[in-house]
Amino acid sequence: MREYNKLVRDGIPALIASWGKACSTRAMDSGEYIEALRLKLNEEAEEYLEAEQDKQALEELADLLEVIHALAAVHGGDSVLLEQIRADKAAQRGGFSNRILLLHAEE
Repeated sequence: MREYNKLVRDGIPALIASWGKACSTRAMDSGEYIEALRLKLNEEAEEYLEAEQDKQALEELADLLEVIHALAAVHGGDSVLLEQIRADKAAQRGGFSNRILLLHAEE
């Protein structure tokens, strides 16, 4: 049996079973879960950075969003609160749609 020791989506064990394959799983405690989510965030970000086509990039961004929603939940938030915080920051400092590259600034 191949060893993974990584966070997977809730439906993955059933999918593996549907292929006639066995797997073993366990539930993580909250500290371990947060660490696994952080690792998954890095994994998904790397996969996004390696994406070569728009469709693949969007798939990876959706995976990132799933991890972000899970992280928000462990920090006492949800997608509504995240969107509110995002919108507030955008109203105060703007977004990234103007593609501004800061070249220099006095310190």
